[in-house]
Amino acid sequence: MNVQNVDYTQPDAAERFVQSLRETGFGVLRNHPIPADLVSSIYRNWLAFFTSEEKHRWRYDQGRQDGYFPPDVSETAKGHSVKDLKEYYHVYPWGRIPDSLRDDILDYYRRANEVASTLLGWVESQTPADVALHYSEPLSRMIEDSQQTLLRVLHYPPLSGDEQPGAVRAAAHEDINLLTVLPAANEPGLEVRGGDGTWHAVPCDPGQLVINVGDMLQEASQGYFPSTTHRVTNPRGEARLHSRLSLPLFLHPRPEVVLSERHTADTYLKERLRELGVI
Repeated sequence: MNVQNVDYTQPDAAERFVQSLRETGFGVLRNHPIPADLVSSIYRNWLAFFTSEEKHRWRYDQGRQDGYFPPDVSETAKGHSVKDLKEYYHVYPWGRIPDSLRDDILDYYRRANEVASTLLGWVESQTPADVALHYSEPLSRMIEDSQQTLLRVLHYPPLSGDEQPGAVRAAAHEDINLLTVLPAANEPGLEVRGGDGTWHAVPCDPGQLVINVGDMLQEASQGYFPSTTHRVTNPRGEARLHSRLSLPLFLHPRPEVVLSERHTADTYLKERLRELGVI
């Protein structure tokens, strides 16, 4: 599976990156504008939050979908019956965030959103004209003034050995949104499924960004850009005792944006959230 590792600063970056998305649904970027030390600081501080009792004060609001989601309400991936082994916090600029964590996480949200917007522009510029005709508006405009773009701080706790049979950190799934921007996690485990059904480990090199296509972009492009299945596997050996943190930014259009004849962004999102069991 030829996932391209692209230097963000090079003249041919857009072409190579979008080619990788087209062929695999994924791309990897290096030399991008998001500081690695900011990501490391967020992982360190949010791990302390997840291992404290304070997290329960920030339990999620079902209507707003912001705040802390404990393991007992974690997602069950579409087509699966066992909940993922994870807990997470939904960050929106308008949402509730603990004061001690606010500055770094909103700084990251701003920086990652800017990079994501640039990448969406790359996708738009490299889309063939006959495919672009299906976009109801330019991709870059779909996210203007959107309040829906979600930053999720994910914590996969150490494994205790008494997990429910079949439970994994994140069962095989596709993302809902346009693009997902993911800095390297603090531990490996992310895998992507190739066209032949085999699973491939995604590099976990500090300082790199992993980008994948979501279902909304697949829908808007009528399948030209594939939303590729991925998962997070359970570690073995000593690694079972380690927490894993990751920081995906899910780039979402405004609710009224038309994705296709079948869906607006809002109808698509709500359909998938119901399937996941979180609304």
